[in-house]
Amino acid sequence: MSQQKNIIIDFDSTFASVEALEEIADIVLKGRKDKSKILNEIKSITNLGVDGTITFNESLSRRMELLTVHRKDLEKVIRRLKRKISTSFSRNKAFFKKYQGNIYIISNGFKDFIDPVVADYGIDSDHVLANTFLYNDEGWITGFDEKNLLAHSKGKSRTLKALNLPGESYVIGDSYTDYEMKEAGIAHKFFAFTENVLRENILEKADHITPSFDEFLYVNDMPSALSYPKNRIKVLLLNGVDERAAELFRGEGYEVVLASKKTTKSSLKKLIKDVSILGVPAHQAVDGELLDQASRLMAIGIFGGSTNHVDLAAAASRGVIVFNAPYANTRSLVEMAIGHIIMLSRNVPYLSRQLKAGKWEISKRPGYEIRGKKLGIIGYGNSGTQLSVLAESLGMDVYYYDIFDKQAIGNATRCNALRDLLRRVDIVSLHVDNRPENEHFFGKREFKAMRDGAVFINLSSGQAVEMDELYKNLKSKKLAGAGIDVFPVEPVNGQGEFTSRLTELDNVLLTPHIGGQTLEAQENTSEVLPGQIIEYVNTGSTFNGANFPVLQLPILKNAHRLIHIHQNKPGILARINSVLAQHGINIIGQYLQTTEEIGYVITDINKKYSQEVLKDLKDISATIKFRVLY
Repeated sequence: MSQQKNIIIDFDSTFASVEALEEIADIVLKGRKDKSKILNEIKSITNLGVDGTITFNESLSRRMELLTVHRKDLEKVIRRLKRKISTSFSRNKAFFKKYQGNIYIISNGFKDFIDPVVADYGIDSDHVLANTFLYNDEGWITGFDEKNLLAHSKGKSRTLKALNLPGESYVIGDSYTDYEMKEAGIAHKFFAFTENVLRENILEKADHITPSFDEFLYVNDMPSALSYPKNRIKVLLLNGVDERAAELFRGEGYEVVLASKKTTKSSLKKLIKDVSILGVPAHQAVDGELLDQASRLMAIGIFGGSTNHVDLAAAASRGVIVFNAPYANTRSLVEMAIGHIIMLSRNVPYLSRQLKAGKWEISKRPGYEIRGKKLGIIGYGNSGTQLSVLAESLGMDVYYYDIFDKQAIGNATRCNALRDLLRRVDIVSLHVDNRPENEHFFGKREFKAMRDGAVFINLSSGQAVEMDELYKNLKSKKLAGAGIDVFPVEPVNGQGEFTSRLTELDNVLLTPHIGGQTLEAQENTSEVLPGQIIEYVNTGSTFNGANFPVLQLPILKNAHRLIHIHQNKPGILARINSVLAQHGINIIGQYLQTTEEIGYVITDINKKYSQEVLKDLKDISATIKFRVLY
């Protein structure tokens, strides 16, 4: 950074995330019944001064008249302010200490509490220009030095002019008084800082709107704690995604856009062009044609357990990882399975249809309790095991089959062969995923092996069942009934007509893929999924990714992390290491995983290297995407 570039920073709501006088008021008014009233009055006066409605001197005087403050109270506020430094400033502490000679605080606040706060960042008292309190002999604040330029309107511009700094001066602040330094022709650029507050009256006057200090460093090509400003990571959340997810992404510093209810494929193509993270509900279709419009896309979050409507291979081939939340809605799915089992055991689908036709039937088809019945669970993963626990608590005898050696929970009985399970149980519940090898997993042979009069439940994978065979076995009454929530073909984006031969039958309970769609599941998903995506962006970890090689990575410490996504072809890792060797770069750590289609290489290296290295790594043939983390 040029030694002739001076950075002028405001304190209240910029360097600190709060207004210091309001923090003082909160402390000294503790226990008073009129605390809220006085705090609101102080905030109102602050805004009048910031907007220029009243002079700054009047604003300051009126606020101080409302407070009785002792020197010891300032010790409390200093401790509080040190905990409330703006996030983007606090993570760039190393920058402040390295370039402290170029950094100035110019504030209408008070040196009495600003000095000890910014001293932790290497900013000397001589570089802090602010007001000062006046005290009596007992330590009570009696006023402020009205001779100070900063106690008056346009005090900041007059103070900066008096400094007569060589070179260019860049101002970072949140209010009109900060812009006045640029307006007066003394500062060269004004950066409107919006991390803590957003004042509309200065945005159009700013040379650049700066949602974080990282953004300021990035646009001015200065060293930053982050490789890329978080505010430049744009998140698009489609209708159907819970607001909690938006809050979590905003909390990380990302720009979040919420799409309207009427997002069409053509409008989505336009919206997605500059998006880094796309959040979609479980029914939203995402194909290669849409992905071709999203050159900046890094990750897709499916806010549901199913990945049916997202082309995982197309996303992977473009270097876009897909996350879903298969476990966040497990309880909802399992409760639905229990509901299907009970309704089918009591012949509810048939009786409901008869009643709607005006027929009152009670005794033709007797129902059964589920207590004492044998439940067979195929797939003893998260949902399978939870169903096992719930079913057993309702008095059912549980049997399970899984291709892996899974430990039984409770009194469940493990079956070594699928046929063994099918011949023993009254009810079969399928819990397998949508991987290609599971297509038509359950078909003619499996239905034949089931007991006559058994019940079949599928809330997991529409592709896993041969639907024609299911229809035949229900039509012939080989099966007493079936509960189906998932289908091989479902309406795109959750809209449109649904057709299935199963609708002809009165011994079937059909639901439109809602097994995991409850408010509780949405809340769980909206808390879990953003965390997975943020972890990927921050560390490169692909744990729980649906279409990427799985890597759970250590925290990056004192190094830069190179993330290389490429087509899975021979020799790519050797070429990566060859580039690093040619540039004399030592590898601190390296991690590699592949799928049939793509390779994922993480390389941690020392911080010192030339930009030519990055270009050479990007130019390796078969590279899909490359990025740097630090």
